Amino acid sequence: MLEGIKVIEMATYIAAPGAGGILADWGADVIKIEPLSGCPMRYTMKNVGADHLKGSPIFDLDNRGKKGIALNTATPEGVEAVKRLVKDADVFLTNVRPGGLERSGLDYAALSAINPRLVYATVSGYGLEGAERDRPGFDIAAFWARSGLGYLQHVKGGEPTTLRTGIGDHTTSMATVSGILAALVERQRTGKGRLVEASLLRTGVYAAGSDMAVQLKFGKLGSTKSRHEAVQPLSNFFKTKGGEWFAIVPRQGTVDWTAVCKIIGKPELETDPRFADPKSRRANAAELVDILDAAFGEHDLAYWRPLLDKEDVIWSPLMRPSDVVNDPQTIATGAFVDVPEQDGSGTYRAPASPIRFHGADDGPKGPSPVLGQHTLEVLRAAGYSDADIAKLKEAKAIA
Repeated sequence: MLEGIKVIEMATYIAAPGAGGILADWGADVIKIEPLSGCPMRYTMKNVGADHLKGSPIFDLDNRGKKGIALNTATPEGVEAVKRLVKDADVFLTNVRPGGLERSGLDYAALSAINPRLVYATVSGYGLEGAERDRPGFDIAAFWARSGLGYLQHVKGGEPTTLRTGIGDHTTSMATVSGILAALVERQRTGKGRLVEASLLRTGVYAAGSDMAVQLKFGKLGSTKSRHEAVQPLSNFFKTKGGEWFAIVPRQGTVDWTAVCKIIGKPELETDPRFADPKSRRANAAELVDILDAAFGEHDLAYWRPLLDKEDVIWSPLMRPSDVVNDPQTIATGAFVDVPEQDGSGTYRAPASPIRFHGADDGPKGPSPVLGQHTLEVLRAAGYSDADIAKLKEAKAIA
């Protein structure tokens, strides 16, 4: 769908490359610029002591289908090469810190002067303005801790828990893609590109938007409660006899309270004065959760599943990733795709991009590139002669 859109990506780690990866899956021609040492995410397995494992799935997820070049942008020659590539590009995508871009002459003002149609997308921890704009910020710091999300997720009185790898990054990747595409639509009308700014911090605030809206409107917000202190005791996780956990998410009103009383075979609870209305259930939450725990603990999930479905209760098993990869419904959504191995030996399964476009080719175009795999090809396509390339090597701008 994005065939004909040329993206120059000068980025490492996850958030910005993830945006480039989605664009590549959807058909854009994405040229990834890495430092001569390569993106640190190439070496993830080695860095955690698992270098006996082949490749880096985390890197491959965000960089499949791209052309890869290695440039030393600390040299004037490397910077000039980036500018040459940008001349006919539609999008420039980067997560280099704002100050570094300005010092090297690769900021929005400099590149838009070269190509006024350029959509310039910057991804940072803390945005382009303010005293902390050049502070480094991975997703656990900027998206999770700084945005309030981390605080909201930890139970009052307990210790904070950390975010799993890349969740804040990939949320920001999706947000960045939406901004890029909006700017490209605008360019169809105006003929001009624009600066698109994404940050882990701002995306984190939006991800926590429901709670943040309450905080902004009323100046206060309830803390996250334990299972036995839940404001809505029915909105909870419950453990079955077989050790499986599942979540119930009740709708507004009493419809699901009535249904759950019926499901567990205790219809008398519906009119019990301790639980007869939401306020009473909240006041007696610990007692109600104990009753529900005892009831759901009498049978395994296979017993409860048809009963929950029959009453149209909103629920879901709490699944391990090892279960998710074989879950028929997850597979039916198209959540996994086959990606070619770099050596052509076959394919492997990986997460798909987040959106399915029926009737369109929205899957990976190929594997992630080997470091510097397309350097000469891309430079020659940009007009570099063999003599020019020799000068770049002499200046240590390329390997």
